Amino acid sequence: MPPTGVRAPRSAVPGTDAAAVALDGDWRFRLFPTADTGVDPADPGDGWGSVPVPGHWQLAGAPDAWPHGRPAYTNVLFPVPVDPPRVPRDNPTGEYRRAFTVPAGWRDDGRVVLRFEGVDSWFEVAVNGRVLAQSHGSRLPTEVDVTDALGEGPNLLAVRVTQWSAHTYLEDQDQWWLSGIFRDVTLLHRPAGGVEHVTLHAAYDHATGEGVLRVAVEPARPDAVVEVPELGLRTRAGEEVRARVEPWSAESPRLYDVLVRTAAETVTLRAGFRTVEVVGGVLTLNGAPLKLRGVNRHEFEPTRGRAVTRATMLADVLDMKRHHVNAVRTSHYPPHPHFLDLCDEHGLYVVDENDLETHGFEPLGWRGNPTDDPAWEPLLVDRVTRMVRRDAHHPSVVMWSLGNEAGAGCNVGAMAAAVRALDASRPLHYEGDWSSEHVDVYSRMYPTSEETALIARGEEAPLPDATLDARRRVMPFVLCEYAHAMGNGPGGLTEYLDLVDEHARLAGGFVWEWFDHGIATRTADGEPYFGYGGDFGEELHDGTFIADGLLLPDRTPSPGLVELAAAYAPVRVRATQAPRTLELRNRYAFTSTAHARLVWTLVADGAVLAEGELDDVLAPGERREVRADDVLGDRLDALLADLDPTAAAWWVLRAVPRGDDPGFPAHLGLGAGQVLVRAPVPPPRATGKAVPTAGGWRVGPVELDATGRPVRVGGAAVRLARADAWRAPTDNDRIRSWYDAVGDGEAWERAGLGRLHERVDDVRAEDGAVVVTSRVAGAATDCGLRVRTTWRTVDERTADLVVELTPEGRWPGTVARLGWLLALEQPHAGGVRVDWTGLGPGESYADSHLAALAGRWQHTVDELQTRYTHPQENGARRGVTRAVLGLADGPLTLTAGEVRVAHRTVPGLELTARPWSDRALAEARHPHELVPDGALWLHLDAVQHGLGSAACGPGVQADAAARPAPATLQVRLRA
Repeated sequence: MPPTGVRAPRSAVPGTDAAAVALDGDWRFRLFPTADTGVDPADPGDGWGSVPVPGHWQLAGAPDAWPHGRPAYTNVLFPVPVDPPRVPRDNPTGEYRRAFTVPAGWRDDGRVVLRFEGVDSWFEVAVNGRVLAQSHGSRLPTEVDVTDALGEGPNLLAVRVTQWSAHTYLEDQDQWWLSGIFRDVTLLHRPAGGVEHVTLHAAYDHATGEGVLRVAVEPARPDAVVEVPELGLRTRAGEEVRARVEPWSAESPRLYDVLVRTAAETVTLRAGFRTVEVVGGVLTLNGAPLKLRGVNRHEFEPTRGRAVTRATMLADVLDMKRHHVNAVRTSHYPPHPHFLDLCDEHGLYVVDENDLETHGFEPLGWRGNPTDDPAWEPLLVDRVTRMVRRDAHHPSVVMWSLGNEAGAGCNVGAMAAAVRALDASRPLHYEGDWSSEHVDVYSRMYPTSEETALIARGEEAPLPDATLDARRRVMPFVLCEYAHAMGNGPGGLTEYLDLVDEHARLAGGFVWEWFDHGIATRTADGEPYFGYGGDFGEELHDGTFIADGLLLPDRTPSPGLVELAAAYAPVRVRATQAPRTLELRNRYAFTSTAHARLVWTLVADGAVLAEGELDDVLAPGERREVRADDVLGDRLDALLADLDPTAAAWWVLRAVPRGDDPGFPAHLGLGAGQVLVRAPVPPPRATGKAVPTAGGWRVGPVELDATGRPVRVGGAAVRLARADAWRAPTDNDRIRSWYDAVGDGEAWERAGLGRLHERVDDVRAEDGAVVVTSRVAGAATDCGLRVRTTWRTVDERTADLVVELTPEGRWPGTVARLGWLLALEQPHAGGVRVDWTGLGPGESYADSHLAALAGRWQHTVDELQTRYTHPQENGARRGVTRAVLGLADGPLTLTAGEVRVAHRTVPGLELTARPWSDRALAEARHPHELVPDGALWLHLDAVQHGLGSAACGPGVQADAAARPAPATLQVRLRA
């Protein structure tokens, strides 16, 4: 049944002059194994320990100790037997105690109320031994009138909280199972004659430029006055007034203070005038199409779980704005109310989601699912009612969501009706019922880009019900989750975003997810690391699936977040099919590009040959093509003519803020892109001759043994050198996508790529070159690569290496890479400086390279690594034409020559440098387990497989997949 003994849900307004006392801090606490604790609510808990409130009892004392149990992670499966509404007898239950004193005068004029912002999962409230209320809905507020239970002097507040309850079946939300009073607790004075609830309607008429304001209060009070001082407005509650205003949007989050006064209380709200509508199948804001470039956000901190601080909320909002995110879906529950205040202030569109997910019923064929059981209707309606009543005054909330992964059923319609009765000004969203019978937008998670294109054109597969099908086809389409940022990824963002840009029906989407949920912990010997599923002794767990964020647990932006910033950039800069041409597109809905400088550079061999600025200003939504030839004129050909023909030349254009830079990724600004204006010409093949030695040959600075294996390059001994086709699998590689018969990691295992052995067939001198014919293949498979390696001297310090790879056998799928592996003995490999010319500064892959710009870049080998919560392939740099490695015995220069894959010429090689092997990387479960092994491991690749999003959704797109194909890699080594 719904909560008992509680007050009616009401708005969480940001300001009131009614008095309040925060009860946060250390509370007395004791944990019991079952819900039947046997503790009298009048027991003050003398001698008990303490835990912080807000907080989770499992994390109290962590990571130094875990006195109250440990966190547990499941994605879908319930951690209790599926027997609704019952839960096991073993049910950890926390008894909380807190003494409080009511300020003088509160009880003389009004009521005294306790407000709990969030308690997981069921709780009972008692004051001075008197039980007053029982409540649930972990991420929703509860208010309890305690006036009649108060005494003089200190009062005892007792709260009993169970970990499991009937409501656990409604809260299976792909996150850590953590319990306790995890949001604020406040003692409120509610004055007689005060404002209990405010309904704010602040619409915008884009045709007239007027705002439409109407404020209702509960209970209705004839003395309630509404004022907007900045607009000079004064009216009565319930009356509608109009005035010219500046509208609210994420681009320009204009807010006005709205004061609601009675004789007893003044409430201040921050109103943003805006109108969200579906017009002709298009989601609009203030009359313009609304494109959601969003992320899904769980509330999380690595030491506090969902007990997030206001500082973390602000950091989240600012980081989103810096990385061009304009929308957030509050997966999968209403956030702390202060987060919505920040979204109002700084400008983020919010899909506010109900505290509902019943995913654990899916493996059972949805048998017993509460969403389709009338007995659960009051509980589900109670949840959406509390959400809407709390949050409806926020202009940032542009859509209500009924929940997530809770299946279909009769209660979807009941919830939808309840929401519309309270607030019909926003569209309704729910992905769990693809018929979209009760909502206003069609939503899906992780469709392929091909299916998304069909939906964009209204050509999706029909529904059995023709009426529902016709209704759905004129709905906007939202990708509530469309790319999975687990580990190294996601790849393939542009396939979706280009469709969103081109099709009015597509309203955008949300990447899963914002934050990597690693929990701060330590090894037995005190080594800190971030734990994931299975690190805490869980009976059931879903492993690394919780480590799926764009921010790493220490708040470092992942390469995926930087790539997302480039993909979401408000000024899109993209190469076209026309030679030397870039298309500029203003993605702002309401803002021109007058606030940006459009600066360009001509870059070749890492040097800037010319630079300048365009005078163009693009109106909202405008696109325009610019040609390097038109901008540089005759200078372009003259500059290119003077270049070394082996240098690649790029025209790079960036949109740079004119005013204060709020911290966008420095090389990207408001948007950046490039076009190759001249491809490099491979250097001429060397003509020098290898010098025979007692043990083999010397080819420039390279010493080969009698089998043709390099044993020394310059002053560095060689530990390993051979062709390679494997990588340490990413999380996306390890999991088969929803749409593939064979996963990438599975294909590589079946092809034996992780256990390659080399067989040398022939070594001979041919016309002064050393030619080695060999075969590289894995045990237990007939798949392999026939390899022809040719060494030729350029001069005494320089050698040319040409590696030609030809696949043999029947391959089960993709390959991880096609290239050459070189491991050089280097006792301090992590400190080796890599100075490269190519794409950078961050890592890039075939389907994740929008954030990588042409230039000359420098990092140490340690700085090239990305310390993902779960170690995996990382750190590749593409388009590398030259790299200088600062080895201990002197620099080694690598220059790309001819690079071809399946008869396609590639401008540069892919370079990866590590202080450990791929095998060590693949076997490590956490970053601290990776220990430098005294070698510098270099991968020089003609091609490497893309990233995709197979861990949840589609795999790598065909144009970014590495397939078994003939490949040639020419590298010049100078030591």
